[in-house]
Amino acid sequence: MTKSDHEDEDYGPITAEGEMPQKKFYRSRAHCNPLSHNDTFDYPAHPSKMDWSSHYPELISSDPLKKIVPTVLDVGCGFGGLTIALSTILPEQVILGLEIRAKVAEYVRLRIVAHRKEFPGKYQNASVLRSNTMKFMPNFFEKSSLEKIFFCFPDPHFKKKNHPRRIISERLLSEYAYFLKPNVGRLYCITDVEDLHNWHVKYCRAHPLFRELTQEEMDQDPCVKAMYNETEEGKKVERAGTNKYYAVYQRIVPSATLVTADNFFDADSHGVTTLNDS
Repeated sequence: MTKSDHEDEDYGPITAEGEMPQKKFYRSRAHCNPLSHNDTFDYPAHPSKMDWSSHYPELISSDPLKKIVPTVLDVGCGFGGLTIALSTILPEQVILGLEIRAKVAEYVRLRIVAHRKEFPGKYQNASVLRSNTMKFMPNFFEKSSLEKIFFCFPDPHFKKKNHPRRIISERLLSEYAYFLKPNVGRLYCITDVEDLHNWHVKYCRAHPLFRELTQEEMDQDPCVKAMYNETEEGKKVERAGTNKYYAVYQRIVPSATLVTADNFFDADSHGVTTLNDS
């Protein structure tokens, strides 16, 4: 067969729709720069303009009048282990994996399609979207629409100059708080890098809209066990015998103090400080 014959022959896709994809054909660089402008993403002008029908066709067709939108996000979902596990752990929720790498996102899509084919009626509440979470969340999700957001083994961006690329930051936490339902929503973090875990703890504990869960509270949450065990990265860490560091934070509504003429000049309130006369 000549070279031209090879060029004219249609080899078709790597994985047929409905078949389980092989990971070796979809491997990509472990991380990429989320602040780069070298790639393009499709996104709606407003969350109300987003059509989720191709992501959750069975859910929408079974109840056309019900508004079907994602309620649980697996940010940086990788090869989809946690996204798929959450589908069965949280059958009443609508799960969406978010992945910035095109080949990996396609792998997860095909994996979900294959699971739906193999297990009819299951995994209809799971899907994946290729997107850049640090830039486009406001285009996809309404205020107080999410119940859970997972950040599993994110890029640690070790160099100080790259810390603005970290997925947990003071600015981004305020954005996540905007999307999480008050007193219901939870933010989950796990990493195998202790320095990054300390970063997460530092900023999450300092944020007025989040409260750290106790160990007892985390032990009662089945999603914590899934986060610890079901991701591909987590399994790799397990095989290496290294540590995993995690924490969970509840979205809260801070108590507001009514400012009156009587308390406006109280010490340590509303910017008033007490000077030491000595």
